[in-house]
Amino acid sequence: MAPQYLETAQGRRIAYHKTDGQGPCVVFLGGLKSDMEGTKALFLEDWAKARGQAFLRFDYSGHGESSGRFEDGCIGDWHEDTLAAVDQLTQSEIVPVGSSMGGWQALLLAKARAGRIKGMVTIAAAPDFTEDGYWANFTDAQKDELNTRGRVELPSDYMEPYVVTKRMIEDGRTRLVLRDALALPFPVRCLQGTDDSAVSTATALRLLEHATCEDMRLELVKDADHRFSDEACLRLIAEAVAEVCAQG
Repeated sequence: MAPQYLETAQGRRIAYHKTDGQGPCVVFLGGLKSDMEGTKALFLEDWAKARGQAFLRFDYSGHGESSGRFEDGCIGDWHEDTLAAVDQLTQSEIVPVGSSMGGWQALLLAKARAGRIKGMVTIAAAPDFTEDGYWANFTDAQKDELNTRGRVELPSDYMEPYVVTKRMIEDGRTRLVLRDALALPFPVRCLQGTDDSAVSTATALRLLEHATCEDMRLELVKDADHRFSDEACLRLIAEAVAEVCAQG
């Protein structure tokens, strides 16, 4: 089925698929350079349809079938895309499900739209990764290259190299969520594989310790990798989403 599109206030064209149903609407937030056709997004869409539950998946700008180039984007742009999708395409309560970079986006969404969120699920959440992952691990040569060329390329285990731009690093510093108070006034379930080469269990524990939340749990899955997409992991995702949907 062809996607539908929405236009953002910034002039970006965002591709999406929305399934109507009962609330709260489950909103899948994908990872960096991922798209809405990934295993987890499609699994959750089928799961929501079977329950008669509303569901939304979309591509950030520069991802998938949305407009723009990945190299031109940054965390703030994708936050604006997320706000546009939530504000224009959903009503009442939502349950964001954020995977990797989408976990950071879910936390930014919580800061901007806490009153709309019934609960949240994160999968290998990667908050602040532009600063604590990229910048903190750049060599002096890479930092010089970023400042002179405006970009560096990093190898990836999953696809072609990531292009990291100076704009992405600088914008990321204005979107950090682990330095200041992070109130999550709703149930949160965090899922994390112990064999994740992209996001460490230390990051998951840091988020758990940092956030202020009365009902927040972290589940570590032995030997699960960053994809978190085998049958057992998908079942855990569905269970976590069902649990927060049923709260309250």
